[in-house]
Formats: sequence, C-alpha cells, structure tokens
Amino acid sequence: MQVIAVAITMGVILHGGLHLTCDFPRIITAPEDKYKLIAHDFGGERPTYGFFLMSVEGITGVIMVVLMAVNFTLATRWFRRSLVKLPKPLQHLAGFNAFWFSHHLFIVVYICLVIHGIFLFLSHEWYQKSTWMYLAVPMLIYSGERLLRFFRTGRKGVEILKVAVYPGNVLKLHMRKPRGFKYKSGQYVYLNCPQISTFQWHPFSITSAPADDYVSVHIRTLGDWTQDLKCIFSEVCEPSMGGKSGLLRRDCMSGGLASGESEKVPLVFMDGPYGSAAQDYKSYDVMVLVGLGIGATPFISILKDMLHSFKLAEQQQWPQEPLQKIQSNGSKKRQFNRAYFYWVTREESSLDWFKGILNDVMESDHKGIVELHNYLTGAYEEGDARSALITMLQTLNQAKHGVDILSGTRVRTHLGRPDWRSVFSTVAASHKGHRVGVYYCGTSTLAKELKALTSEFNEKFYSTYKTWFDFYKAF
Repeated sequence: MQVIAVAITMGVILHGGLHLTCDFPRIITAPEDKYKLIAHDFGGERPTYGFFLMSVEGITGVIMVVLMAVNFTLATRWFRRSLVKLPKPLQHLAGFNAFWFSHHLFIVVYICLVIHGIFLFLSHEWYQKSTWMYLAVPMLIYSGERLLRFFRTGRKGVEILKVAVYPGNVLKLHMRKPRGFKYKSGQYVYLNCPQISTFQWHPFSITSAPADDYVSVHIRTLGDWTQDLKCIFSEVCEPSMGGKSGLLRRDCMSGGLASGESEKVPLVFMDGPYGSAAQDYKSYDVMVLVGLGIGATPFISILKDMLHSFKLAEQQQWPQEPLQKIQSNGSKKRQFNRAYFYWVTREESSLDWFKGILNDVMESDHKGIVELHNYLTGAYEEGDARSALITMLQTLNQAKHGVDILSGTRVRTHLGRPDWRSVFSTVAASHKGHRVGVYYCGTSTLAKELKALTSEFNEKFYSTYKTWFDFYKAF
C-alpha cells in the first residue's frame, strides 16, 4: 500500500507540475497565429493563470490534491497510531477513527476526478474524455462489495454466547455460528458495533476451529474503536470467582447480567470469512508458526484444528500411523509430521488468555506432533544473572508439579527472544527433504528478519539439508 501511495503522490506531482509549468505558460504566451487555433475553447480571450485555477478543472484539481494530502497524512503511522502529540483541540485528528473516516474522502476524490475529466480543455468528443471509463469497473466492484456485505450480514447481528475481558487488555467474544457460515483456520472476519459506529468495520482473526459450533475472536485494545468495544462489553460482565485476577466474564446463555445492570449485550454484526495466507497451512507436512503478541490469534484456530484432528484420529483408531490431515468427511488427506509454535509476548498477563488452548494441545498431543514455545520479552534476558532465580523456580516447579510458574501451563516460558537462526537450523536438520511452511503474524520488523532467514537458508543450506522454507505473513 505504501508503494501505491508513493506512486499516486509522484503522479499527482508530475501531472499538476507539468500543467503549471508547461501547459498553462505555453497557452498564455502562445503566438497569435497558433493561439487562434484554440481560441474558441477559451471564449476568444487569452486566458490567465487565474482563469485556469478558477475553472472547473482547476477547482476540482485543487480539491483532489487537498483531500489526498489529508488522507495520506492521517494514514501515516504517526497519526494512525496516535504517536504524534497534537494540541488538545486537534487530538481528534490522530487515531484510527481519523484514519478510517479520512479514507472515505476518496468518494469525493473520485467524483471530482470524473468531473475533472469531463471538463477537459481542448477535448470535445465524448470518447476523448475517458476518465470515467477507467473508474467505472473499480467503482462497480467496490459498490458491489459494500452491497454484498450489507445483505450478507443482515440487520439482526450475531448472537453473543460468551464474553471475557482479560487483564492484558484482551477481549474475547464467542458468537453463535450463523447458518451456512463455513471457514478455514487462519481466516478472519470483519466486525461492526453500531453502538460505537454505524460505518466502521474492523478485521479480526478467527480463533475458533471450523469444527466448533461457535465463532470466537480475541481483540486487543490497540485503538479508540477497540477500546470503546472493550468498555461497553465490560459493563455487562462481572468479575470471575474471587474477583482478584482482573478477569471479567459474562455467559450470555445463562442470562446472568452483572450486578445491578440491566443493559443488553451490545449488538455486533459479522461479515466474512475472508482468506489469508495461513489458511493453506495443511499444504505442508512441517510448519513453523510464529505469533508476536496478539499476532498469535490466527494460530489459535490452527492449533484447535490440530487438536480436533488428534481426537478424530483417536476415534478412527489409527494409533500406529502418523497424524493424518482429516477432511470434514473423515477421509485422510496427507501425513502431517510436525508443527513448531513460537509465541513471543512482552506482557506476562497475556499468557492468561492463551493457556487454555496450550493445556488442551499438550494433553491431547500424545505423539508430540506439536512443539510449543512461549517467550516472555518483558523480563530479563535468559542467561542474565537477574533471571537466574526465576529460571530456578521455573525448573523446580515444573519438575514437581509439571506446570510453568509464569504461564500456568505445562509449556515452559523462556525469558528473552528466540534465536531464530538456531530455530531454522534445528528444523532444517530435523526434517531433511521436507518443504516447511513458515507462518508469521506480527510487526513488520520481525517479518523482514524471518523472511531474510528463509531466503538465506534456502540459498546456502538447501544443498546440505534438502529442506526448503516458504515464508508467509499471515493476517
């Protein structure tokens, strides 16, 4: 998208700059004999710069430039994520809401662009004014997609089954699966809450498995819209048993509202599912899943889908065979050998909302198909003298009770960041002759590092291990 924005900016500068420095001066200063050939287009009088700027073409051109400048500015990382500190009266110009609404200025830009093209100077035939031809198809596609979303979501909203608000600013929603709603692990949906905004739709990864009878999402409060969503759902939740963990819950099936509350559960609309790179994970015998913070969400669905496959394989009584990828009709597709999951998070509280699925996978994966790794970067680096006590307590508690003291699961939590080069080396050496799918969801910084490592291992070590890595950045 940044490349497209830069290309548009360059095009606008060239287009407007050539008009101002070339076309207009040539017409204004043209010799009389040559000007007579086009004089009828300007009413007989020689035009001035003011004439061009105050014409329909000039006014629409200026409007488009101003609106695109506003649009592109508010779309930058500093404004979109409220990193820039503005005076209090202008604070509403930063944040995701400003970015989202400003992007819809393109509707006005497109209208001005059509008008700009219709009132061209020196063009008289309709087929010479071709701007509308280039815009017709994309605008029809966009309008069709909006209409499809409107009719597909309906106006009843989805039924909320369960709500949980975790201490790490994570909201979990369980929604009843709409009739005919089919999806794959790794896909995502758009959610809309009219109580916050009628027009805003935001994408979130599906964290439930296709075999579940509900659809779930985990939402991290990273902006004004998600913050508002968490607040309105917190109002209809009540503290968990004991009330000291900070966890808020609401089981909507039981009908129990929080004490003294009479509000109904907020209305939510859902549109989807939409595809992403992670949905094709079954194409690989070996996978490396890397989630950074809330980026673990698309892989929760994949892990749950694996969990379902474990249980289904046991029911089918294939104890001696490697795990098969099970189709919905129960047929075997191809052997699945190994999955490595790495979750890197900065906050210890984030471990709370993920430990349920980690425990389920550990208990059901009797053959050790899935290898789970937690990394906590908000503490001292592993090997640091100050982390020695934590590491010792972890080791003692896990040896005695089989539970990690940090995550509360059987999965050991490491302090610091993973050594990705070592990870790739281990996978390559352990799965010689295999094609490995590397799926990542998180910030672009680590994505570049993992992609570079993927290319490096393919170029330098394929001849040694015969292992090929394919990198995908999931939604």
